[in-house]
Amino acid sequence: MRLISINVLKTGMVIGRAILSEAGLPLIQKDVEVTEALIQRLHELGVQYVYIKDRISEGIEIEETVPLAVRKKAVKQITSAFHQVKGLDQKSATLVIEKQSKEIGKLVDDLLSSIINSNEVLMILSDTLLYDEYIYQHSFQVTLYSLAIAKEMGYSETDLRTIGIGALLHDVGKMVTPSEILFKPGRLSDDEFEIMKHHARAGFDILRNLHTVSLLVAHCAFQHHERIDGSGYPRALVDYEIHPFAKIIAVADVFDAVTSNRVYREKMVPSQGIAIIEAGRGTMFDAKVIEALKKSIVHYPNGTIVLLSDGRRGVVAKQNEQDTAKPCLRIFEEQGQLLKTTYLLNLLDEPNAVIAKADTDYILEVE
Repeated sequence: MRLISINVLKTGMVIGRAILSEAGLPLIQKDVEVTEALIQRLHELGVQYVYIKDRISEGIEIEETVPLAVRKKAVKQITSAFHQVKGLDQKSATLVIEKQSKEIGKLVDDLLSSIINSNEVLMILSDTLLYDEYIYQHSFQVTLYSLAIAKEMGYSETDLRTIGIGALLHDVGKMVTPSEILFKPGRLSDDEFEIMKHHARAGFDILRNLHTVSLLVAHCAFQHHERIDGSGYPRALVDYEIHPFAKIIAVADVFDAVTSNRVYREKMVPSQGIAIIEAGRGTMFDAKVIEALKKSIVHYPNGTIVLLSDGRRGVVAKQNEQDTAKPCLRIFEEQGQLLKTTYLLNLLDEPNAVIAKADTDYILEVE
């Protein structure tokens, strides 16, 4: 199966991978034939990419690093913890998180165990469809990205656990943000954004008096919107003033934000999200963290059509652990001509073959 933008989805195509809600319930089943009504439904849901089955991608497997069951359990626990905090004063919210700290720590330990024991780069494919639930899914995914980055950077298991808890709770301060701003289905006004920015300080105030977790967790919440050139908030800290853990979560936070579905803009594929982060190298984001991100996550998920600089076109068939930006491709087109027989190209073996772009708008003329 392969990834395709719904902008070029056509009737008669076949859905290759079920589209799920954040609760893990199927909104659209796999193997369903695409109709005009289904395309309209996808637009209404805010889905921007789907996997379809076709002959050029037959046999290519699409599998996330973290199983759906683990994701469902984790997001449910994050949602429960955050809901219990909503509307409380700072002292009461601290007590709630204190009571939840054992379960939160166990959740991070489970995720950490999965990442430490896996030699594969991190692949996250699930779309966020329920926009009012975005904050909980986002907290889960930022935790995964942060742990993968920190593992690549060589942090100890003790530090990894602290980073994981900090990432999981980095947005807890949003629970004191007015709902009409937090769940607004569109971009915030300047005044609304100023109110939203208060969540970093609010998170610090909630977490700093916890007795069961490190004070560094509170600083992760406080500093995850700081930028090394001083352009961030809430205190406009510069490079040496920002804790290394917060620098990791800052990158994970932005990467997930731009690669997740939001109602007011299209999601980006991972390679595009990496380019956004790369553009902030040395100004907004720490260069070492960026390098770790690039090494620890999949740039081009299996099933992604890519165009090479030499005019060849292929679909990502499998990943190369040695270099996540250079996967193995199933080449099916050369200079605009479909090949009668496809062949496998390992980009590690051809240094001059460079991916020019991920081509999610590509459709076969015969489709």
